[in-house]
Amino acid sequence: IDNAAGAATATRYLLGLGHRTVCQVAGPASCLDAKERIDGWRQVMREAGVADPQVLEGDWSACSGYEIGRQLAADPGLTAVFCANDAMALGVIRALTERGLRIPADVSVVGFDNVPEAGFYMPPLTTVRQDFDEVGRLALSTLVDRMTGAIPAGRRVRVAPELIVRASATGPR
Repeated sequence: IDNAAGAATATRYLLGLGHRTVCQVAGPASCLDAKERIDGWRQVMREAGVADPQVLEGDWSACSGYEIGRQLAADPGLTAVFCANDAMALGVIRALTERGLRIPADVSVVGFDNVPEAGFYMPPLTTVRQDFDEVGRLALSTLVDRMTGAIPAGRRVRVAPELIVRASATGPR
């Protein structure tokens, strides 16, 4: 999966809705997927001339998203959050809601993964979909091509993710 492209798409979407900045709830710094998602987010923020807010690191769990969401709720300028996975987005949404913030009227939230439950979150979560079927097909064909010598070793193949727009993000008010 092209994690950087997915994060860039989500960040560009939020900025395109009119948000001045987008906070990032990232996965663990030790994880390549998390690093790539930070890179994609950061690239779009810089292209837009927006200073990076602090990256808040979670552990992929809803619990870590909840704890980070409690910190974010104290920021009166908060209008948009990109979460590096849907589980952390769920935790962020709960924490913000408990503090009286409305999603998306007060704060827009976008996740990453498009877990099967994402459409049933309250509100349904805008998220980045990863096409694992395509990843599997490409992995197998790349392996076969490599074994037959049709392609050289070290070739990288990336699958483009897709933004699934639901109800958790809107322009700021």
